[in-house]
Amino acid sequence: PGLPVGKGMENMSLQVLPLDPVDQGTQRCRLGPRLMESLGLNIGTPVHISVLDGDCLCTAWPRSDLAEGFLQFDTKCITEDLIGGIPRPLAVSPSHIKKIVCPKLKGIRVDVIVRHMEFKKCSPPSLLPELVKDLLRGLYVSPDHVVPVASLETPVELIEVRHIHPCGSEAGLITAKTSIEVGEVKTLSQHKTQLQHSSKIPLGGMDAVCDSLTEILKLPLLYPRSLHRLGLSCPRGVLLIGPPGVGKTLLVRSVAAAVGASLVTINGPVILGSRPGESEENLRKMFRRAKDMSEEGPCVLFVDEIDSLCPKRAGSSSAPENRLVAQLLTLMDGIGSEGRFIVVGATNQPDTLDPALRRPGRFDREIVIGVPTLLQRKSILDMLSSKMSLSSDVDMNALAEMTTGCVGADLTALCREAALQAILHSSQDSGCHVISMENFLQALKKIQPSCLRSSIGLTDFKHITWDQIGGLEEVKLKLKQSIEWPLKFPEAFLRLGLTRPKGVLLYGPPGCAKTCLVRAAAASSHCSFLSVSGADLFSPYVGDSEKALAQVFRQARACAPSILFLDEIDSVLGTRADGRAPHSVHSRVLSVILNELDGVGLRVVERRGVGRKICQPEGFPEEHEEDRQLKYQEVCNKDVMVVAATNRPDTLDDALLRPGRLDKIIYVPPPDLEARLAILKICTEKMPLASDVSLNELAERTHLFSGADLENLCKEAALLTLQEESMDASSIKREYFLKSLQSVTPSLSPEQVEFYENLLKRTVTSVLEAF
Repeated sequence: PGLPVGKGMENMSLQVLPLDPVDQGTQRCRLGPRLMESLGLNIGTPVHISVLDGDCLCTAWPRSDLAEGFLQFDTKCITEDLIGGIPRPLAVSPSHIKKIVCPKLKGIRVDVIVRHMEFKKCSPPSLLPELVKDLLRGLYVSPDHVVPVASLETPVELIEVRHIHPCGSEAGLITAKTSIEVGEVKTLSQHKTQLQHSSKIPLGGMDAVCDSLTEILKLPLLYPRSLHRLGLSCPRGVLLIGPPGVGKTLLVRSVAAAVGASLVTINGPVILGSRPGESEENLRKMFRRAKDMSEEGPCVLFVDEIDSLCPKRAGSSSAPENRLVAQLLTLMDGIGSEGRFIVVGATNQPDTLDPALRRPGRFDREIVIGVPTLLQRKSILDMLSSKMSLSSDVDMNALAEMTTGCVGADLTALCREAALQAILHSSQDSGCHVISMENFLQALKKIQPSCLRSSIGLTDFKHITWDQIGGLEEVKLKLKQSIEWPLKFPEAFLRLGLTRPKGVLLYGPPGCAKTCLVRAAAASSHCSFLSVSGADLFSPYVGDSEKALAQVFRQARACAPSILFLDEIDSVLGTRADGRAPHSVHSRVLSVILNELDGVGLRVVERRGVGRKICQPEGFPEEHEEDRQLKYQEVCNKDVMVVAATNRPDTLDDALLRPGRLDKIIYVPPPDLEARLAILKICTEKMPLASDVSLNELAERTHLFSGADLENLCKEAALLTLQEESMDASSIKREYFLKSLQSVTPSLSPEQVEFYENLLKRTVTSVLEAF
């Protein structure tokens, strides 16, 4: 250890200047003579200089101009953190310069990084130790330090010092009598790959998929001979399938780092060329490069967006694309069983790939990475916010529930947007910004799930609470039992053996808040909400309507739990008993929705998450109640809830209304006296009413008025006030409500109400007869 800094020098800041050309490669550092004296340094004394996160080993020399306050040093022996260079401007404290004792070394052990693989193959074993000894003679070295020798125009690029003898020394001098032992010999590209892999890439919520991919890669890369002795061929390829932003590229990088394999990436724009045959030539070069790197160690050849390089050849008239697909097939067949590299492809459109790629011997296994589930989103949010300054009111469990359908890229954007909100709304002078729950809620308004972008049924609606819907208490309770309770209390449903209904049908007269009830249910349960009407589905082209409906169900399953709302379902489906042609578009759409409700439309690539055991093993600490509830919600709520609304239930097909499909049928009646009073209170909540206005009187006078009629009545009274008085009117009087009652007529009739009540009686009677 160095001596204490002299008086007047302890507060000095040394400005780092570029090294003089005459000192290049001399391992000298230039200091002011007063500073050298205060540190107890003589000319040529070895010192350790701590710079940023690294160290440099030098010998002390006075500056030629004898100026104080400056420092120059040669980076001849440094730690790996300083290989990229030292940033400017930089200041160093004198306390970071320490005098060390360096005896003459008897022997050292080093790793050598060469520029090319040919030198490693062709050089005799005795050549490399002698070359390293000539390059290091007269230098002071320290364990875990690197000596760059690229400027000497030799095949050697770097020399890493691993051990020195005597072992207890902090550093030492290499002389002509020092013995050199060369350990590992690596190429520069392999060394850079290992440096990149030394920092762990964080992955949240992908542990199961990461373990599966690691298992596949470890077998052929680390145990190829064991498989060969068993008479088995190594797997040659793995295909990753998942939506955009789910983390396929990050997963490959993380697994390659965990396995210790080099990574070669192929992108479409890099491969495709303008002249004939150039694309195939570029592809052969990448495979040749991966094969050369596999001779040094395991190698992963990653083909990102492989569907753009290898589309289906059937029906394709593009000869260059067909040749490129044929070239990739030939190269994958020529990998051989002894190759220590494996091909990993990634795509979000597996159906567009050429079928010849998706067979054993090429892409041996396909791994599906679905949209993150509830627990996976919680894990991703915990990982992303681990380095963020969060307020105590931030609830990650609630955020995981609110971000249904979001992938990893969406959650990253959410955290970034929340941080920006915190910066913008806090004082500009404060250096510490704390992110609150309100910042996350504001950021949620700007983040849209990737799997729902360009979705057919995606709607942006204003959130409605149950309190904003007047009356209908019995209907609200039935909807909460069908939609909200299974999502919020899955443990109770599981304990009693209950299952949530697959579908709910709301029927009743027009204007009785059927759509508002569904939106309130979606808002209270934090579900994704998709709304589909006949205009979104029907197309003049044969098969397009069925394809669009199947696509809506796929997107709804991707962001489950979700609610798929089919408004005016009678216009979309109808019935097959009304004399229509059996092959009409309504019949085909009905067949699609029946199959989707029965689960026939579920595909393998739509798999999400992994199976989890709910029971807790013995000997483990008890889980928190919130975490246990999250696990129950993830296990029990993986389906799509189909909610339909109609005012013509008699026109629906009987196969749609049986248990197991739309098995919960709820009648939404017109508002009674108490419901009309509640609706009028909600509609006039923000209206200044005169003292003579009696809402009870209005509720009694508005028999057969629906909720929409009552809202229209209040608007007409307000407009009439502005018309009769002036734009400066401050309150709405009773007389204007009475005048509005003369112009606004109820939309319901006694015949309509009787029709729906008789229909309800027939439904109840049929249910009782079934028992």
